[in-house]
Amino acid sequence: MAAKAGGSGRFLMVLVAIAAAGGLALWQSTRRGTAGTPVDAALLPADTAGFRGYVLGSDAAPVEIVEYADYTCPHCAAFSAVQFPDVRSRLVDAGRVRWVFRDFPLQNNPHSRTAAHAAACAADQGRFWEMQDAIFQAQAQWARPGNPTGAFRGMARALGLDVGAWNDCMDSQRHAGRIEASYLEGSRLGVNSTPTFLIGGKLYPGNQPYDRLRALADSLAPAAPPAPTAPATP
Repeated sequence: MAAKAGGSGRFLMVLVAIAAAGGLALWQSTRRGTAGTPVDAALLPADTAGFRGYVLGSDAAPVEIVEYADYTCPHCAAFSAVQFPDVRSRLVDAGRVRWVFRDFPLQNNPHSRTAAHAAACAADQGRFWEMQDAIFQAQAQWARPGNPTGAFRGMARALGLDVGAWNDCMDSQRHAGRIEASYLEGSRLGVNSTPTFLIGGKLYPGNQPYDRLRALADSLAPAAPPAPTAPATP
C-alpha cells in the first residue's frame, strides 16, 4: 500500500508540473501584443540605430513612400512583380519618389523572418534588391513546409555573393533585432496587413496599382509635372 501511495504521489506531481507549464505557456501567449509581437524579442541598439529601411531614390525626392511587406505574402510578391517595375522606373528613377522597404514579417508564418534575414544578409554585400526579387519570384517553391535556408543560399550563390559570409550572417542572426524593430514600428503606426504603404502620413493597405501610387505622389508634389501613367495592358 505504501508503494502504491508513493506512485500515486509521483503521478500527481507530474500532473501538477504539466499544468504549471501549460499555465506558463498560456500566460506568455496573453503577453503577446494584439498583432502577435513576441515580448521576449531582443532589440539591441547596434541592430537598429540609424537604420531607415532599404532605400531607393534620392534624398531630394519630394515624396517618400514606405512599403511594409512580408516575403510569404502572395500580394506582396504580386506587387513586386507587376507594379514595382513601373514604380521604380517612372517614379523612383525619375527623382519623384524615394522608396523605402520595411520588413513586416507576418506572425503566423515561420518562414517570414528567415526570408527577411536572408535579404538582410544579402544587403550586407550590396545586393538587397536583387535578393528581394529572387525571394519573391521563387515564393511558391520555398514557402512550403520545411527549412527554406537552403533555397535562399542557392539564390545567394546565383547572385554571386560571398556565400561563406552570407552563411555567417544567417547563423549569427545578425539582423534579427533590426527586423523585429521594423515590425514593431509598423505595428505602432497601425499596419496590420501586407503590403501596406505609408504615404504622406497615411496608410494605404493592399496591392496598390501603379496609377494610384502615381496619383498620390502627384498630389503631394503638385509643383512637379505629372508622372506618366502606366501603359495599358494588352
